[in-house]
Amino acid sequence: MKFRVKLLGLAVAGSLFVAPAIAQKNTLGLPDTLAWSAYDVGSGGYNQAVAIGNAFKQKYGINLRILPGKNDVSRTLALREGKVGFSANGVGGSYMAQEGFYDFGEPEWGPQPVRALLLNNSDQVLTVIAAGDIGVKTPADLKGKRVAWVIGSPSLNQNITAILAFSNLTWDDVKKVEFGGFGAAMDGVINGQADAAFTSSISGKAYALAKSPRGIVYPELDPNDKEGWKRLQSMAPFFFPAKGTEGADLSPEKPAISASYPYPILMVYESQDKDLVKKIMKAMDETFDMYKDAAPGNVGWGLDRQKLDWVMPYHEGAIEFFKEKGMWTAEHQANNDRLVERQKVLAKAWEEVKQRKHANNEEFQKDWMKTRAEALTKAGMDPVMTSW
Repeated sequence: MKFRVKLLGLAVAGSLFVAPAIAQKNTLGLPDTLAWSAYDVGSGGYNQAVAIGNAFKQKYGINLRILPGKNDVSRTLALREGKVGFSANGVGGSYMAQEGFYDFGEPEWGPQPVRALLLNNSDQVLTVIAAGDIGVKTPADLKGKRVAWVIGSPSLNQNITAILAFSNLTWDDVKKVEFGGFGAAMDGVINGQADAAFTSSISGKAYALAKSPRGIVYPELDPNDKEGWKRLQSMAPFFFPAKGTEGADLSPEKPAISASYPYPILMVYESQDKDLVKKIMKAMDETFDMYKDAAPGNVGWGLDRQKLDWVMPYHEGAIEFFKEKGMWTAEHQANNDRLVERQKVLAKAWEEVKQRKHANNEEFQKDWMKTRAEALTKAGMDPVMTSW
């Protein structure tokens, strides 16, 4: 399978933002122009990047060029090919890319040496939602219900698989209803064709369901259910317990006790210049008060929202920044070292598979998943998935 990704034209910050007549001095010594990939135009991730770019322009007089991408592969491709230096990516283009899962298990890709800078952990949740008229209170109540399966979105379906596992359910316990895309799946819940689907609480479709006659409910995932979370994270370790207060039918007085993961994830490749990464970290921190309220979810970029023991390693420039802030501990370093070593094990396994001949792409992927699982297991690491 060859990827034919059409990268949209760069959106120049100068054309997007109305900057003050005189910008402050570029005290960090940043390049006059920066570029990063983000979610597609109109998405929450894109709007956040626009707000950040505006803050950079006002504070330092520099331009942020945003390259919109329709999916994780296109956003990561722009980063890999040097079209951009940074990416405000999703869990697919970060964690899945690191692991060599799904599209990143194709011969053109393989496990990528990616690094995190900042994680956006806002007040939304990314989880399975259900129609409010079917009596669902926990994932266990989804048994026998109609759950949306999105064709061509294996990572999204894996998220649902993991949340079902929280209550010891599988797809055999629910009625799978197939849809051609995320929007169609959510419309299916609204229109009564399905009962549950995966979404962000701040998505437009979530608000549409909440306003529909069916209403919306967030099945509760008890953060104290250790066995449930063990089952969930064994399939999707990037999830963590979350208390959502932002989104459809949510508020601080009416939160969702659910699951979430970072969105977006500001990331680079390992090879990115350490000093430039450190300057970007400082810029994100120094301008936070300027952009935190300028787009929904931007508060999640705050330093107090960071999870420094997540599932992908941090760049050395980011680590130096966190150390200077007094945030980086010995435990964080140990976790980071394990993740870097994991990437090395994956890279070695990939080279072994690439050197062998395969009759077709299916045989290649079977060999990759088998070799990958064996290498990680031998190194005392969890493969997470052995097939898809």
